Amino acid sequence: MANPYKTLRSVVRFKPLETDRLERRLAKAASVADLRAIARRRLPRGVFDYVDGGAEDERTLVANSAAYAAAGWRPRALNAVETVDVSATLLGRPPAVRHVLAPVGFPRLLHPDGELAAARAAARAGLPYSLSTMSSRSIEEVRGVSDGRLFFQVYAWRDRGLVEEMVDRARDADFEALVLTVDTAVLGRRERDVRRGFSMPPSIGLGTVIDGALHPGWTWSFVRSEPVRFANVTGRGVADGSTPVVISEFIREQFGPALSWNDVDWLRSIWDGPIMLKGVGRLEDAVRASEVGVDAVVLSNHGGRQLDGAPATFSLLPAVADAIGGRTEIICDGGIRRGSDIVKAVAAGATAAMAGRAYLWGLAAAGELGVSRVLEWFAADMTRTMSLLGVTSVEDLDRSLLDLDP
Repeated sequence: MANPYKTLRSVVRFKPLETDRLERRLAKAASVADLRAIARRRLPRGVFDYVDGGAEDERTLVANSAAYAAAGWRPRALNAVETVDVSATLLGRPPAVRHVLAPVGFPRLLHPDGELAAARAAARAGLPYSLSTMSSRSIEEVRGVSDGRLFFQVYAWRDRGLVEEMVDRARDADFEALVLTVDTAVLGRRERDVRRGFSMPPSIGLGTVIDGALHPGWTWSFVRSEPVRFANVTGRGVADGSTPVVISEFIREQFGPALSWNDVDWLRSIWDGPIMLKGVGRLEDAVRASEVGVDAVVLSNHGGRQLDGAPATFSLLPAVADAIGGRTEIICDGGIRRGSDIVKAVAAGATAAMAGRAYLWGLAAAGELGVSRVLEWFAADMTRTMSLLGVTSVEDLDRSLLDLDP
């Protein structure tokens, strides 16, 4: 008869005690969805909704991820996959994987390190990081902590002298490319923010006090940190967030709604590096961008935060790739939650995929460690997905591997 004590001893295992509180927090997280759940618990509801929400009924927000979920796989069998190479080139240089961290505004609302944490994590992972014009850390501060690839995202301000000054600063800080965002002539109606009266920085009222008391970890970090500002325009004669501003009013007052193709030419006249056009949601515009010499087209609907009812970007990708693939690089932005989504985007014709919310949830959950965890997951996801597809290199990814239900 077996000895019960020996049997029990043979199967009992105790995990080593984890002393790092952030690692303990991340221990049960296996996906971006898990990190979002952690962020939801840690953040005041207004801040969470600012990141999580979309425009109006949020149909486009939902459609972005649903388009990836609807695409199935057609794996190859017996293809002798011993090693998988996920490396590639973007704008003539090799990122570690075909993934770009998207520009996002005010990440210091999620964690005091904000852009600095994301830029450091991206550089470690060998990925490009895109800094928003509306960042809460400046061009120079971000370059000061990163020796990696940096892109600078440009909005069309009414004051073009201010735009030119920021472009000059990006050049001096050795930023590689400009990302001109073209879908923000006015701000989309983000009804979660409207209901909560969200401003930047968050204004203090009874609701804020109560919400802050319910999220003491976030509140303690927030009040101990420097004030959140629009760091790139501080002292430039425009509102910089030193007093609370409603984001939609700020956009209406400061951004120029008359952005046109002539502005692409103007930007080219003051910048001799690569230019990426972000916010393209129509085949004809992608073709025209290619014809005027834009280096990369970023298919994007601003994460579903602008025009509700705009098409999911992944659904646009095959037609755009057929039209301009090989002449102009294509980046697909919106809805990326797993590395397998990046593989789908590349197989459908994208040069790379761009993601914002995914790494923001990592930032909110565990700061720089959380961002790094997301980037590690995505790289591992890509390797595993390609192995299961029977593909050894990203160069071998094509539409024959996808089941695209019309």
